Amino acid sequence: MGISNDSPEELRSWAYDMDFPFLFASDAENEGRTYAAFGGGLRENNMVDSRAVIVVDPEGRIAGVIEQFNQVDPAAYEELAAIVDRVTPPPTEPGER
Repeated sequence: MGISNDSPEELRSWAYDMDFPFLFASDAENEGRTYAAFGGGLRENNMVDSRAVIVVDPEGRIAGVIEQFNQVDPAAYEELAAIVDRVTPPPTEPGER
């Protein structure tokens, strides 16, 4: 799950355009305080200063943290993908449980 100080509409559009395999929560009405509590940096005008990424596994445990996520660096997505792949259950065949 991603937490952002963007509006729900902005997040919905961005997630759809980028085809992200996870959910986003909007912290727009809380002025980014929830986002900041999880490690994201905010400037005085509540704009994002730095992005923190926290990956939570299916059991609800923190599986990985990227404290300074650089969204314009392809290597950052490789690091994120490695964490997500580590905690993503393998797909099941039809009829399996």
